[in-house]
Amino acid sequence: MVSTTDGAAMGSATAKDGWSSRAGFILAAIGAAVGLGNIWRFPTLAGESGGGAFVLVYIGFVILLGLPLVLSEISIGRIGQTDALGSFERVAEKSGASRSWRGIGALGGIAAFLILSFYSVVAGWVLYYAGVMAGELGSAIASGNPLGGAFAGESVDDIQVRLGDMLGNPTLLLVMHALFMAVTWFVVSRGVHSGIETAAKYLMPAFFVLLIGITIYGAFEGNFGEAIAFLFTPDFSKLTPPVINAALGQALFSLSLGVAGLITYGSYLSGKDGLGGTSATIALADTGVALIAGLMIFPIVFAAGLDPAGGPTLVFQSLPVAFQSMPGGALVGFLFFVLIGVAALTSSVSLLEVPTALGIGEKKWTRGKSATVMALGAFLIGILALLGYNVLSDVRPLAFWSIFENADILDSIDGFTGKVMLPLGALLTSVFVGWIADRKLMATETGLSAGALALWRFLVAWLCPIAVAIVLVTGLFPAILG
Repeated sequence: MVSTTDGAAMGSATAKDGWSSRAGFILAAIGAAVGLGNIWRFPTLAGESGGGAFVLVYIGFVILLGLPLVLSEISIGRIGQTDALGSFERVAEKSGASRSWRGIGALGGIAAFLILSFYSVVAGWVLYYAGVMAGELGSAIASGNPLGGAFAGESVDDIQVRLGDMLGNPTLLLVMHALFMAVTWFVVSRGVHSGIETAAKYLMPAFFVLLIGITIYGAFEGNFGEAIAFLFTPDFSKLTPPVINAALGQALFSLSLGVAGLITYGSYLSGKDGLGGTSATIALADTGVALIAGLMIFPIVFAAGLDPAGGPTLVFQSLPVAFQSMPGGALVGFLFFVLIGVAALTSSVSLLEVPTALGIGEKKWTRGKSATVMALGAFLIGILALLGYNVLSDVRPLAFWSIFENADILDSIDGFTGKVMLPLGALLTSVFVGWIADRKLMATETGLSAGALALWRFLVAWLCPIAVAIVLVTGLFPAILG
C-alpha cells in the first residue's frame, strides 16, 4: 500500500494526500527528472562539449553518483514523511545527530525555487514556438500539403531572427512566462494525488510516444549514423575541468538531485518495500530519455548541415531551420515543441512542489496558499531573468566571478544553481547519508541485498563526496589546475 492517508503519521506536509500506487510515484518521479534538462540542456551541453567524451562522463556520473543519491534522497523522504527540512531533521534525530542537518533541505528548497524562476521563462519560449509551429502546420494544411515543411518562402535569416525578436519583446516573454507558471501552479495546488499524480499518468505516456515517434522520424529522414558517431565516439581531448563540471551538473540537474524534489516525492510514500529497484528505474529512464533526445535532435541537425555546437539556440534557431526542408517538417516541428512543453511541465511541477511542501510543513500554510506564494515569488524573479534579454541586457549579476563574468541574469541563476548549489547539496547529502545517518535505518529503507548494500554505502560515503568535491572545486576555480 503506497497511499498516505494517516495525517498523524505522515506529518503536516503530506497529511491526507499521497500516491495512490507505486506506479504513480514512479511516473511522477520520472516526470520530475525528465524535463528541459534532457531535451534542451543535454543536447546543448553535448554539442558544446564535443559529444562523445561528455556523454561518457555524464553516464558515469549518473551510474556512480546519481543512482546512489537518488536512492538516498527517496529513502530520506520516506523516513521523514514530511517536507525536505523536516525529513532531514527526522532522520538526524533518529540517528542521534544534530538537527542542524535540516539545513540541507533548506538548501535544496532554495535551489528548487530559483531554478523554477528561470525554468518557467525558458518553458515560455517553448510555448511561443509551439504556437508558431501550430501556425505553420495550419498554413501547410490550408495549402493542401499537410506533410510539407515549415516556414515556406522564408530565408534562414527570417527563421532565425524569430528568436531574437522574441527575446527582445518583454511583453511577449512575460505573457508566456505567466501562462506556464499558472499551469504549474494549477497542478500543484490540486495536491499530490489529484494534481501531480494525475498529470503524470496522462502526460508521461504521451511524452514517451512523442519521443519515440520523432526519434524514428529522425532516423529515417536525418543523418542517424553521424549522430551516433558524434554522441558515442569520445574525444578525450575535449575533457576540461569546466566540461567535467558541466557533466556533473547535468547529471544532478537531470535527475532532479540537490533540489530536494525526490525527498519531497519520497515523503508521500508509505510502506516498507525496498527502494533500490524503484531508484534504478527512475535513474535509467531519465538517462535513457537524455540519450534518445540526442538521437532525436542530432540526426536532424546533421542532415540540415547545422552546427551541433550551436549552444542554447540549437533548439530554438537551428531546428526550426531544419524543419523547413524536411518532409512533414511543420507537423514534426509542432509535435517536437509539444514534447518539450510536456517535459518542462512535469519537471516544473516537482520544482514548485518542493517549496510548496516547505510552506505547508514549516509555516503550516494550506496547500493553496503555499503554492500561490511560492509560484508568485518564482514568477517575480523570473521577470528579472526575462528582462535580462532586453531591458536589463547589460546587467551581469555575478561579473565579479570569472566563470560567470559574461552571464546575463538568467544564465547567472542557471550557472550558480547548477554549478554551486546542486553539487553542494549532493555533497552534503552524501556526507549525511554516508557518515551521519544511522546505517540500519537507511539499510532498512533501501531493501538492498548485502552485496548491493555494501556497494551503495561505499559509493555514498566515499566516491560521491570525494568526486563531487573535486569536480565542484576544479570546475568553479579551473585556475587551480594551472
